[in-house]
Parts: sequence; C-alpha cells; structure tokens
Amino acid sequence: MQKPIKLGIVGLGRAGWGMHLEEIKNKTDKFEVVAVCDILPDRNQKTAERLGCRTYNSIDELIADSEVEIVDIATRTCDHFEHAMKALKAGKDVILEKPICMSYEEACILYNNANKPGLPRLYARQNRRFEKVYSIVKETVDSGILGKVFEITVSQLGYQRRDDWQTLSEFGGGQLLNWGPHIIDHSLMLLDSPVKKQYGDMKLAAAGGDCEDHFSIHFIGENNRKVNMCISGSAALNNGRCFVAYGTRGAIECVNNDIHLKYINPEQKLPPVKSSAATPGSSFGASGTFESAVNPDWIEESYKITSEDLTVIWDYIYENYRNGADYPIKDIEVLNLMKVISRLKSENDITVLTEE
Repeated sequence: MQKPIKLGIVGLGRAGWGMHLEEIKNKTDKFEVVAVCDILPDRNQKTAERLGCRTYNSIDELIADSEVEIVDIATRTCDHFEHAMKALKAGKDVILEKPICMSYEEACILYNNANKPGLPRLYARQNRRFEKVYSIVKETVDSGILGKVFEITVSQLGYQRRDDWQTLSEFGGGQLLNWGPHIIDHSLMLLDSPVKKQYGDMKLAAAGGDCEDHFSIHFIGENNRKVNMCISGSAALNNGRCFVAYGTRGAIECVNNDIHLKYINPEQKLPPVKSSAATPGSSFGASGTFESAVNPDWIEESYKITSEDLTVIWDYIYENYRNGADYPIKDIEVLNLMKVISRLKSENDITVLTEE
C-alpha cells in the first residue's frame, strides 16, 4: 500500500495554487497537503477550506511542522534561494519551483546543501522536461534517422504587454528566469554536448518593468552541433512552441502540436557525391546542375500530438522519495542551465526599445 508524502506548500499564488495543487489533486494516493503558508490570509483560508489543512503565516512556522515531510516552495523567484536554504538547513526535503534561484552561484550553494549522503533531497520542478513535443524531437535526433544532426532551433514566442512582478528585476522577473529554465534545459539536452561557445542577446520591447521580454542564445557544442534558442514576449507572429532539427539525412519540424518529419529511407545507402569541374549540361537535374545522379528516397510523416501529461514529474518525485527510483532531472543539468543564465546576464546588457 502506498504511503502519501505529506507536503507543506509555501506560496499559494499562480504556481502554488494554480499549478502545484491542481497537478496533485488526482494524486491523493501519493501526496497529502497537510500545511500551507502564504502572506495573504485569504489565500490561507481558501486553501484550508478546500483541503482541511493547517495554515501558517510564515515559512519558519511551516518548516517547524513535524508532520511536513517535503517543503514545496512556490514563492516569487527572488525568494526561492532563501526559502529553500531555510528548509534544507532545518533538514527538510524540498521541491523547488523553477528557477531554483537567481544565479549559478546560488545554485551551487543549494546543491552543496542537498542530494548528498546525510543531507536533504532537493527536487527541481522542471516539469516541461516531460513535454511530448520535446520528447519526440529528442528521441528522433537520438535515433539517428536524421543522420548527423548539425543544427537545431528551439523557440517559445508570444506577445504580451505584461505588467506584473515578473517584469521587475528586484523580484527575479524577465523571460530569462521565467520561460528560460524550461527552454534552456531543452536546448542543452538537445545539444547533447558540453558547451564550447555561447553568445546571446536580450531586449525589452513590449512589456513593462526593467527586464528582458525577448532574448536569444546560440550554443555550439564540443560535438560541433549548434542550437539556437529564442524566447519572446514581444513576437506578434509564429506564436507558441517550435522545434526544428536538421541532419545530414533529414529533418524534423514541430510547430506547437503539429509534427512534420522528412528523412531518407534508412535502407537506402547513398554513394558519396562526386563533384565534377566539367561544364554542366544545359538543363537542370541529374544531367545538368545542382543534383547528383542518385536521388534520395524520401519518407515523409505528418501527425499531431493529441495529449500529454506534465504531472508525471510528481510521480517521479514520489518514486524517488519513497522507493529510491532515479529522479530524471539531474543536479548537474540544473546547474548547467543556471550557468547559462548567469553567463548571459554577465555578458549582455538589456537593449530597451522605446517608441519614438
């Protein structure tokens, strides 16, 4: 018989109330919310009425609750490091909403205090690692069906004249710390190699505040694969998620839920292309220019993703915590994406685009 993990949730806003509680509401065999904490009394009251749990006005009180096994932190970005360290220092295991902190240096401190023998567990809630579209692209690239993959583009685009706290740097705002952890994680996993070169750019174009609402990063791996990524809150066209991967024998394009795959029949062994310095024929094609004598036997597939379940991250947390199963989001992977974030900030200023 499964024994539910007793959770204490800190922060009952868009993440805590709107995501975490919603994601585990059908997982009562695995998680039981026994305590919550928010600085707004009405949020505590609303949650207590829904769940019958205890409520606290401060994280220190919730951490001191002996029944709480895992402290689930869903506060503002600027508070993640402080709140997680309080819980870890008190010996509590922690689920930490993305981004786990504001910088690579803070991330190193967090992991120095967790996930080692005798220390509490720290679970980074990188739930979009389990997006179906990302998984399809990763599996296709790794399968070899596209040949040697040399360039990949990943983007998350939209347009919002946003004006909440996530546009203000003092609270850890900006797209880099909002969507950034998800898409940078995808990009580094698809790069599949240590980063050899990184360069990027940040702009503020449509939102309020003082943070970037548009940024791009280009990675070149030690394997010479290139990954281009872009996240924008100021892109009026091509909205949503897009992946494109190019290989020597094919390509895959995913636009939101639509998948298009084109690749050379794996059974076809193409001879090397032999170039000639002779004068080409007067027509195009195999007897003329641009095309070799043997044409690829192309296979094309198109289909649509119909469903996915991002709540599976909670199942992984449960299985690791109760049964010692592997947690798929590794410490080094989170550290690497935080290193990318810190490097982009240190190497680039935000260009503010104002209307004349």
